[in-house]
Amino acid sequence: MPRQITITAEYFRQYRQKLGFSNQADVKDFFGAKDITPTVDLSYIKLLNDRLYNMIDKINDVVVKEIKIDDLVAFKKEHIDRTFEIMKGNDILPVLNNQGRRPEQVYYSWMRGYVLSNYFLKALGLIFEVDTSSIDLIGDDDLKNVETFKRTPKADLEIKLNGKEKVRIEMQSGFTGINDIKQHKVLEAKRVFRDLGFHTLAIHFDLYNGQVA
Repeated sequence: MPRQITITAEYFRQYRQKLGFSNQADVKDFFGAKDITPTVDLSYIKLLNDRLYNMIDKINDVVVKEIKIDDLVAFKKEHIDRTFEIMKGNDILPVLNNQGRRPEQVYYSWMRGYVLSNYFLKALGLIFEVDTSSIDLIGDDDLKNVETFKRTPKADLEIKLNGKEKVRIEMQSGFTGINDIKQHKVLEAKRVFRDLGFHTLAIHFDLYNGQVA
């Protein structure tokens, strides 16, 4: 006569215990191989960083004198080398993923936008007629914390205009011919205007398609 089994929480616990696990999450991670962290190709990352170097060199050659970076070596060291080392040292690289892309590709896409945002601070200063010291990087990407390094609705920059007025800037750059603005960015801009009275502007740098605007 077959033995009757009552399915209870204790039955599940014993099953997990026999497998060698103390909780359900670890079992799911094991069978889904989610506990295996893919190795980041640091040789590929080096090539991507070299491309960021080359990208900045080329852009700096063609922009007007007023916004050129005077010390490119220092700029690259601060915004490429240092940023990479912080992300590497805090295990940010392996968790970078977006729609199945490789971590290295997500890294490069993020870094390209980050580097260009810093490069064009002089240009924004001229546009808004302020010193670059009046421009603050306020984005929520935390280079030292895996949990908070994620897409955030918060704008990238905040500019103190003459007087007490402030404006927030959402920086965009990409290959698309359409300047799409994510819904969560729009909702955040509405919240900031409602709660703080700050306007938010989206500025798109179109550089990658062999055209410029």
